[in-house]
Amino acid sequence: MWEAKLEPYVIIYRAGMSACWKDGQWQRAVALLSELWEARLEPDVISCNVGISACEKAGQWEQAVSLLNEIRDKKLEPSVISYSAGMSACEKGGQWQLAVALLSAMWNSKVEPNVSYNAGISACVKGGQWQRAVALFREMWDSKLEPSVISCNSVISACEKARQWEQAMSLFNDIRQKTLEPDSATALGSARAGKAGSGS
Repeated sequence: MWEAKLEPYVIIYRAGMSACWKDGQWQRAVALLSELWEARLEPDVISCNVGISACEKAGQWEQAVSLLNEIRDKKLEPSVISYSAGMSACEKGGQWQLAVALLSAMWNSKVEPNVSYNAGISACVKGGQWQRAVALFREMWDSKLEPSVISCNSVISACEKARQWEQAMSLFNDIRQKTLEPDSATALGSARAGKAGSGS
C-alpha cells in the first residue's frame, strides 16, 4: 500500500527529469534523481535511465557511469537502455576501454547487449582501435546477435582508416554471405580499402 502511494511521486519526478534531459539540463536531472533517493522514494530503472541519458546527451561520461554504478549499488537491475546510454557517453568522451568494460558487464548481468554493440564498436573506432572493433563485430555473430548496417559500416570504416584492406574485404564478404544486406556506405568503405591496398 505504501509503495502504491509513492509511485505517483516517482512518476512526477521522472517527468521533471525527462523535461530537464530534453532541455539539456543534465545537472538538474541528476539532482532530481538524487532527491528521489534521499527521500527514499525508490526510483525505478526507467527514472535512472533518464538521468544516465541526460548525462550522455551532455557528454558527461563520468557522471553517466557513476549513475550506472549507483543503480547497481541500490540493487536495481540496469537495463539495455542503462548500459547503452552509459556506453554511448563513454564513446563521446573517448573512453573506449570503459565502453568495452560496460559491454562485458552486460553479459555478466545477463542483459543481452543487442544494439549496445553499436556503441562499443563505435567507441573503439573513435579510439583508433580497429582490431578491437573487429573483435566486437565478430563477437556479435558468435553470440547469435545480428549486426546492424551501422555496425557493418563502422567496422569497415575502421579497417579502411587503418589501411587494413584485406580485413575490410574479408568483413565485407562475410557480411554478404551472412545475408545481411550491405548498404552503399559499406560497399564504398570496402572499395576504398581495396583501392588503398592495391596502391592505385
